[in-house]
Amino acid sequence: MFKPDRLVLNCSAATRDDVIHALAAHAQTVGLVNDASAYIASVFHRESEFSTGVGYGIAIPHGKSEGVKEAFVIFAKVNNVEWNAFDGQPVDLVFQIGVPASDAGETHLRLLATLSRKLMNETFRESIRLATSTDTLMALFAENGLV
Repeated sequence: MFKPDRLVLNCSAATRDDVIHALAAHAQTVGLVNDASAYIASVFHRESEFSTGVGYGIAIPHGKSEGVKEAFVIFAKVNNVEWNAFDGQPVDLVFQIGVPASDAGETHLRLLATLSRKLMNETFRESIRLATSTDTLMALFAENGLV
């Protein structure tokens, strides 16, 4: 699920929309997306239906689009971004998912379910928050079966 080039330790985007755009641009830079505009539109469509701010300072924005080459999750640490989360708290951890529209059903749900299960663990969430390097994050994700 995670690879070093899919981790953004210090995303400076200050709004939900800017975070989504920044992570989509990053996905395109690392070759996961061939049409960032189509992918971004799919993420915003999902956000318009229901906020992906799931609580505990976490957001899991996601989109299904033919602009996505392969399923991915990009992780970013952000600085307390308002996301209209269920618990009303700002977000500092973002896990942005992209899935090709042709592979959307099972892959999309599997990624969401796997992440959600792991992120229910408070110790795991706090370990992610305390990690200061890509190597530390990769070791933590590997230890939890997310690599």
